[in-house]
Amino acid sequence: MTRPTLLVLAAGLGTRYGGLKISEPIGPNGETLVDYSVYDAHRAGFARIVFVVRRDIDQRIRQAIHARFEKHLAVEFVHQELTSLPAGFTVPAGRVKPWGTTHALLVAAPAIREPFAVINVDDFYGAESYRSLAAHLHSQTSDYAAVGMVLRNTLSEFGAVARAICAVSPSGYLQNIVELKNIERIGGHARNTDAEGCETRLTGDEIVSMNMWGFTPLVFPQLAVHFERFLEFHGRELESECFLPNTVNALIQSAQAQVRVLRCGDPWFGITYREDISIATDKIRHLVEAGYYPRKLW
Repeated sequence: MTRPTLLVLAAGLGTRYGGLKISEPIGPNGETLVDYSVYDAHRAGFARIVFVVRRDIDQRIRQAIHARFEKHLAVEFVHQELTSLPAGFTVPAGRVKPWGTTHALLVAAPAIREPFAVINVDDFYGAESYRSLAAHLHSQTSDYAAVGMVLRNTLSEFGAVARAICAVSPSGYLQNIVELKNIERIGGHARNTDAEGCETRLTGDEIVSMNMWGFTPLVFPQLAVHFERFLEFHGRELESECFLPNTVNALIQSAQAQVRVLRCGDPWFGITYREDISIATDKIRHLVEAGYYPRKLW
């Protein structure tokens, strides 16, 4: 049976954070957040890790993580560059922002030949998520998968975040997904404010996608079609990004894909703001003390 690959999205600019999150130590022996992601994936049966990075940070990332992982599983790097565009499209003058997470998957397509999972480099998803996703990918189903988490458990205490809100059918399939870019905690609830200043109150119990997905390589031509459509409408803009949740939603609405939602009860946390580092460090320390992880991972 083919063992799945883990695709790690690590090419973001980290504007709100102000630095390279992938190298920040949070574990008792200097482990980073991605150390725990790779450790959980390795235990769940993933055989390869493919990192999507920007060329300008490639060497820094290799130095920070490659030596720790290469003894345990295969590691590859691919570059997400602004110029990696379909024929007929060019980068508008002044654009520096990456084209988004849909584009990140497309640049990784040549390196992936087997079922694969997708994660963000700056999110901690928990061991249960990787086990559930590995089992799904081993099932040889044509369905894709999304790990679903409870919104209130994914919010930062230090500022607004973007989250993909999911509507899930009684049979457990994703019906609709909407990316909200400005969600903040308000007491026991949450609030989204859109670009026009309109506010929407959220209960906090909504199921959200934290960009942890399961796909087969059949998704790549589907993504390519959607990305070209995105470029046709937004390719001259300097800030617009083609977000993976929006692309997946388009595939669902056009009946090109079915996405099973794998609900996860593990704690999620991530690094969006620099203040999140202390919270992540404390949570990892508690997990180590509780025996979920060894004091030294590798």
